[in-house]
Amino acid sequence: MNPIMAHRGWSSRAPENTLAAIKLAVDEDWIHSIEIDVQLTKDGVPVIIHDFHVDRTTNGTGLVKELTLNELRKLDAGSWFSPKFKAEKIPTLEEALELSKGRKRLNLELKTAGDMYRGLAEKVVRLVEKFQMENEVIITSFNHEKLKQVRQVTSNIEIGLIIEGNPPLLDEQLQYIKANTVSMSFRFLTPSIVDHHLNSGRKLVVWTPNTLGEINFVKQLSKKIEICTNYPERVLSSHV
Repeated sequence: MNPIMAHRGWSSRAPENTLAAIKLAVDEDWIHSIEIDVQLTKDGVPVIIHDFHVDRTTNGTGLVKELTLNELRKLDAGSWFSPKFKAEKIPTLEEALELSKGRKRLNLELKTAGDMYRGLAEKVVRLVEKFQMENEVIITSFNHEKLKQVRQVTSNIEIGLIIEGNPPLLDEQLQYIKANTVSMSFRFLTPSIVDHHLNSGRKLVVWTPNTLGEINFVKQLSKKIEICTNYPERVLSSHV
């Protein structure tokens, strides 16, 4: 069976990027890994949230980078999903690592635009090292330079490049940042792209097939593709 990655935690059953969503995925042995998104607060603390603004997934407003950790922790990060999650807060990366250590592999996506978060890469690496989880995480990003910064700080953590489509000079880009994992939308998959990456010895992660049809499409291409989805249980129930 294809390896299963829970996208932003088990985000179809709990609010995305919260400890509740992460714990649901951690507790299931058949889920291989969990993808979460990392940004920095105004006071430089790595926290778990996808959007640059807090508006969609909390009862607050404003940019993550313009709010301190204390200000972010006052926000309700669960009620938008369901009233029963009203106690959920924006987690710190440290909390997510502590919850997952020894139990589940984490895909830490560095959310950034340009030079938006100076020091993000090193702070994430140092926290991973603090928990001695170098072999339990992969750090990924669309941003080549952030991944290059990770590699400058450590050679002991796997890194992966997130791409749109099939960009030119991709092999050269992967070699430049010393990445052995490619993460891409399932919508751009073709048999030749899959064969190229797998035959090159790379790992391939695809996001975010959520319907049974989309999941089966990926599974038919290769059982080696890791499926990053909001509905990890559907990978189990699909019949391919």
